[in-house]
Order: sequence, then structure tokens, then C-alpha cells
Amino acid sequence: MPPDRDPERSGMTAAGGDEVALVPWPVLFRRKVEHRIARSERQRWWVLWTVLAGLFAVNVNFTVFAITLPRLADEFDSTVNTMTWAITGPLLAFGVAAPVLGRTGDVRGHKRVYLVGMVGALAAAALTAVAWSTGTLIFARVLGGVEGAATGAASMAMIFKAFPPDDRVKAMGYWSLVGAGGPVLGVVIGGFVIEHIGWRWIFAAQVPLILAALAMAVVVLPDTERVQRGRLDWPGALTLTAASGSVLFALNRGTEWGWTDPTVVIAFALAPISAVAFVAAERRAVEPLLPLDYLRRRNFTFAIGAQAFSNFAYLGGFVLAPLLLSKVYGYDEGRISQLVIARPITFSITAPIAGYLAVRWGERQAAVVGTLAVVASMLLFAGLDADSGDGLIVVALALSGVGLGVSSPSVAASVGNAVADDDLGIASAASQIMTQVGIVAGIQLMVTVQASRAGAAGLVGSFSDAYLVGAGVGLLGVLCALFVRSAERAPAPAPIR
Repeated sequence: MPPDRDPERSGMTAAGGDEVALVPWPVLFRRKVEHRIARSERQRWWVLWTVLAGLFAVNVNFTVFAITLPRLADEFDSTVNTMTWAITGPLLAFGVAAPVLGRTGDVRGHKRVYLVGMVGALAAAALTAVAWSTGTLIFARVLGGVEGAATGAASMAMIFKAFPPDDRVKAMGYWSLVGAGGPVLGVVIGGFVIEHIGWRWIFAAQVPLILAALAMAVVVLPDTERVQRGRLDWPGALTLTAASGSVLFALNRGTEWGWTDPTVVIAFALAPISAVAFVAAERRAVEPLLPLDYLRRRNFTFAIGAQAFSNFAYLGGFVLAPLLLSKVYGYDEGRISQLVIARPITFSITAPIAGYLAVRWGERQAAVVGTLAVVASMLLFAGLDADSGDGLIVVALALSGVGLGVSSPSVAASVGNAVADDDLGIASAASQIMTQVGIVAGIQLMVTVQASRAGAAGLVGSFSDAYLVGAGVGLLGVLCALFVRSAERAPAPAPIR
């Protein structure tokens, strides 16, 4: 038996008789797999599948608590209002942690940050499964938001590094599929598990999923190069964190505490002040967190704007849809779930196809068509009345899913192509932060408009007004998409005759 395969030996002897470094067999196995993958022509696809496995393992339970808040409140002798922090806490934690963790990946290596994030996801899932109090549960979910910031920015940066600029939009199509499809599958399966077994088993089952994805990442993902400059811009990180965190907090708490509540007003005021302080800090920084030159690049600023505004309409409309179907049409939960799933399903199906089509169309055309479809969906919802049939409702839902599925891969790839490879981590984090702001703003503001207009405009009219707000903000996304430039691609070779 060759020495390196002998389970009784922990090392091997060189041909001349000299002892070489002792290497345990698991390390030898990992090195062999890494070597084979590195030599494979499909290495970039191995990186993509590995990252997507981690994304699915982490986000499959992201929205599952939305269907079980009353049950949680009863079990922990709390209130539904308090338990909503199990959902909103991770969103706020993501916005606070993303700038620092995104830049840390650029400086220290994205694989390292990704693996730390996966370990954090493992701890968050296990702690959630055994949570013994409201505080423990909320802490576990907030920890999940922090690890989401770590894995999110690092994994997107590794995909951008693995794929050439021309093909990044294809990879982002698959990214969008798993990003949207994972939580949908989690809710579909989670509803049955919660009803018949218990909500804790959902997170207990998540633990082996994360372990498998973590083991795959250790072996498959390559170490990314670290930037030569090694210092983290702490003034920039703290001010950007304050700006994103305060606006997310204000939007989140405004509907609960009132928009004139002193804490909400202070949080809103802190956001622009922190943003100005961030710009000032970046101008003075020797090694800025986010080089301000990127803000003058149209494929960075306008692509992020298109993403944020379209997600405002998409998620705001998505949250309103079950309320519309319940209050106006009187549908029960079963029928509502059968209808609203049309939106994430069409998103998941469309996104990978759109990634390939964008190579032919160009990112600009895909972004414009997609954001226009989201606006059309909002207008279709605004025109619904009590006599509208289910077919029209499904069309409106599916139109949103198709629209965001078409636009998301292109705008995400445009952001990655607009920055240097050394800044992919912070660029990905900035994109995801603004998307989170758009999501939270859309949900909170469109729901608030509907509730506040019910008395004056009537029930149907209040939903119409809220969807018109979504359409108006979505048009800003269309305007931003018009300024995105498509990537320059080499012409296809002429066919041999």
C-alpha cells in the first residue's frame, strides 16, 4: 500500500530516506480535491454551485416565522408585536454589519469571511432550535442577520471573481433563483412541519444542511487574493453603518411607534447626517472603505438605484397581496398561499433564463424591461376591484415575479463589473444594503398608505392608492435602469462554412 494511503501512518518518507512533513489523511484528501477542481475547466461552476448550496442552507428558513408569529407569542407568553423582532431584527443586523464584513472580505479574504459566516449560521440555527425565551430567540435570529451579511457579500464577491465580466450576469441568474426560491420552499415545507411537528424542528433540520454546505465550501472554494493595503477604514465603516442602520430602524419602527415618535424622528435625522459624515470620512481616508469615485460611475450608482426602487415595489406589493386577498376577496390562508406563490415561482424560473438572455440583449435592456414589468404589475393591482377574477390576480402577481427576475441578474452583474476586484466585497455589501433599505421602505410605507387611506378612499381604494405609490417608486427604478450601460462583449465568431 502506498505510504500516503496507509491509515496506520500519519506521514510519509521521501525517496532519499528523509522524513517530510506529517500530513493527516483528511488534509491530503482535501488537497487532492482542491487540486482536481482547480485544474477543471468547470471550476467557476463548482464555485457557483457551492456558494448556492450555502445560500440555500442559510436562507431556507429566512421568512418562515412570518406564518407562525401568533404561535410563538403564545409559547413564550409574549406579544405578536414583540415577536416581530424575530423577523425585523435580522434585517437591521444585516444593514449594520454588512459594510464592515464586506470590506473585511476584501482585506482578509472572502473565503475566510464566508466560512466564519457559515459557522455563525450553524450557531444561529442551533440556538433557535433550543431557544428558551423571547430574548434568546430574538438574539439567535439577529445573529442570523449578522452571518447573512458575512456570507452574502463574500459569496457574491467570490462568484464575481470566478466568472469573467461577460458571464457574471448568467451566474447572478442562478443566484436570484436560489435567493428567491429558498425562502419559498422553506415556507411551503415549514407550514406543514409547524402544524404537525413543531417550529423547532425546522431549525434543527437546518443544522445538517449548513454542515454539509460548510464542508463543501472548505474543500471547493478557492482562497481569494487579499488586497495589498491591509487597514480597515473604521471612520467610514462606522458612519456608513450608522446611516444604513438608522434609516432601517426608522422605517421599521415608524409603523409601530408612529412616524412622529421622537425616537423615529431622531433615527430619520441621523441617516443623512451620518451619510454626510461618511462622505467626509472617505475624502480624508488614505484607504477608503468605498472609494467615492464609484458613486460617479453610472453602472454602480444607477444599477443599485434600480435594484432598490424595484424591490420597494416588489416586496411592498408582495406583502400587501395577502391582505388584499383576505380583506377584499375574503379568501382563507390556503387559497391565498396558492395564489401568491405565483410571484416567487415566476421569479425563480425567470431569473436564470434572463441571465443568459441578457448576454444577447445587454444588461441595460434587461434592466429596463424588468423594472417596467414591475411597474405594470403595480398598475394592474391598482386597477383591481371586488369583482376581479383570480386569473387577473395571478397575472398581476406573476408579472412582478417575471419583472424582478429579468432585471435582478443584470443590475447585480453591472455593480460587480463597475468596481475593481479588490473592492468586490464592499460593492456587494453596498448593493445589498440599499436593496434592504428598498425592501423595508416598500413594506412599511405601502402598508402604511393602505391603512391610512382606508377611511377616506374605502377598502378597495386604499389598496389602489398603496399600489400606485409602488408604481411611482418603481418608475424611479425604470429611470435608473435607463442609465445603466450594457457590458461590452466580443462579437460571436462567424460560423464556419
